[in-house]
Amino acid sequence: MSELMTLVEVGGPAAGLGAGAAYLRARHPAAYWSTVGMPASAARLVGSYGSVMDSCGLTVPPSRLRALAVRAATRREVRPVPPRRGLLRPTTTGLRIRLRLAPGQEPADVAASAERLRHAWGVHGVYVEPVKPGVVELRLVGFDVLRRVRMPRKAGGGFLRVPVALREDATAFVRDYRAVPHELVLGATLSGKSMYLRHLITGLAGQSVALAGIDCKRGVELAPFAPRLSGLATEPAEAAELLPVLVREMEDRYDLIRARQGIAPSTPDEEITSDVWGLPQAERPVPIVLFVDEVAELFLVASRKDEERRDEMVTQLIRLAQLGWAAGIYLEVCGQRFGAELGKGATMLRAQLSGRVCHRVNDEPSAKMALGDIAPEAVGAACTIAPERPGLAVVGDTSGGWSRIRTPYLSLADAAACCERTAHLVPDLPALKPFRPAVSTVRPASLTKPRPATA
Repeated sequence: MSELMTLVEVGGPAAGLGAGAAYLRARHPAAYWSTVGMPASAARLVGSYGSVMDSCGLTVPPSRLRALAVRAATRREVRPVPPRRGLLRPTTTGLRIRLRLAPGQEPADVAASAERLRHAWGVHGVYVEPVKPGVVELRLVGFDVLRRVRMPRKAGGGFLRVPVALREDATAFVRDYRAVPHELVLGATLSGKSMYLRHLITGLAGQSVALAGIDCKRGVELAPFAPRLSGLATEPAEAAELLPVLVREMEDRYDLIRARQGIAPSTPDEEITSDVWGLPQAERPVPIVLFVDEVAELFLVASRKDEERRDEMVTQLIRLAQLGWAAGIYLEVCGQRFGAELGKGATMLRAQLSGRVCHRVNDEPSAKMALGDIAPEAVGAACTIAPERPGLAVVGDTSGGWSRIRTPYLSLADAAACCERTAHLVPDLPALKPFRPAVSTVRPASLTKPRPATA
């Protein structure tokens, strides 16, 4: 009886600790990682580093001098040496460690073993980032950071740089318009495109940037942001009037650049430029970001007259995509599908949109439209996005790299309020004044109780 009481006394607290740890891991993964997961994973990494590297094929024979020294000092077998590791650096989401590669190794060798390293050290993911020649950084993520998105404090924002989502390696995905001028965002209904768009608009609202929109769904997506918009078209007919104005604005900016280039030969080379960013700040026109929601609506036609208008609009969009970067005009094109079946010019326009974001889609061809021509291996990842995770997407660019991201939840009311607070920052663009949307002073009741779209 006394032995049974002893087991109960010892087992009770142990069971309670186990249940508490399980609850913490399920409900508060960040807290679990900081208290339990990180010490355990760090101990496994330090204790098994050499054997794990050897089993993954990441060890190399020692140098001749090292082999002679080992034999002379210990007379034991000379074993292959793993990459030299630096100090473990804990973070709120995982661990970081730098490795100095052995002669003959490359970062791809370590990246190929990332899945085996993940299982060996008991973490959620392992990601490899080259730091400099011969040195890579391993980013160990302790839990699924995309389950409940918490953006890092230092997200790396700035002028025309918007931290819009969280990557699966716990770093911020920054939409940089200077680096990737134009982007295509695809996704099915309720996949998270609207949330992605809200973050972009609110991130740009506080900057010296002109925002324009084409929303052929009667403006239901972009109308709440009207106080901050310099122009808004809610029907194809209005879009057919707005796009030529933007093209003329682009041409005027090219004339300004050309005039700046035609100056005296004694002008220093650094003052001669081929884009607006080389102009003096006093002469530099404000950047323009054009948001196109449901781009397929611009391609759909019902008559011969609509077909002619469609061809003109597509031609103007292609011109903006090809030449807009140098004039400080950027495109953000959103839709559910964007393939050749839309009509003439669709494939050419898509080819100019170097940034790609693919949310959950209804079929594999839709994923191929977004990612197949730049990162074919990312198509499968886009097709596996579950409906229970809105906001989850696969992002890629023309470099061939890709990763999973997820946007945090942002209510429509908060996004609209941000645009109201920054309405005074709308720049003075005379060409867009006829398209400036009327601002309603009464907020719809539906905006007061938003329904979360991202868990």
